[in-house]
Amino acid sequence: MGHCFSSPRADEDETNSHAQLAGGNVTLITTKNAWDQKLAEAKTQGKIVIGNFSATWCGPCKSMAPYYIELSEKYPSLMFLTVDVDELTDFSTQLDVKATPTFFFFKDGQQIDKLVGANKPELQKKITAIVDSQATINP
Repeated sequence: MGHCFSSPRADEDETNSHAQLAGGNVTLITTKNAWDQKLAEAKTQGKIVIGNFSATWCGPCKSMAPYYIELSEKYPSLMFLTVDVDELTDFSTQLDVKATPTFFFFKDGQQIDKLVGANKPELQKKITAIVDSQATINP
């Protein structure tokens, strides 16, 4: 399992950094206000939100990003967001993000699950369980 716990080295190149973390149906969140707006929008639309808390310098985050984007296209009934922990440090700290990537699952603005680390099978398993539970609620 990949986890990043430390900040980047000064010599690391961050060009096109955000492009690596978002794409497909993934929205890059750069402010707490934008996060709140998306959560409100998801609540109105009855969507579950998956928040990927990542860092541009984090190797496991970069390896998960294409898969996360792929999942966003496969499951349009869910809302996929990415937060750069370096841009929203206070917010990430409030949510107790200790390693990247950390994936949070929210329903109606409330956290319902969490996954720490670059674990593709476990992320897929959690998303499948959420989609299956929605299907039984809204056949």
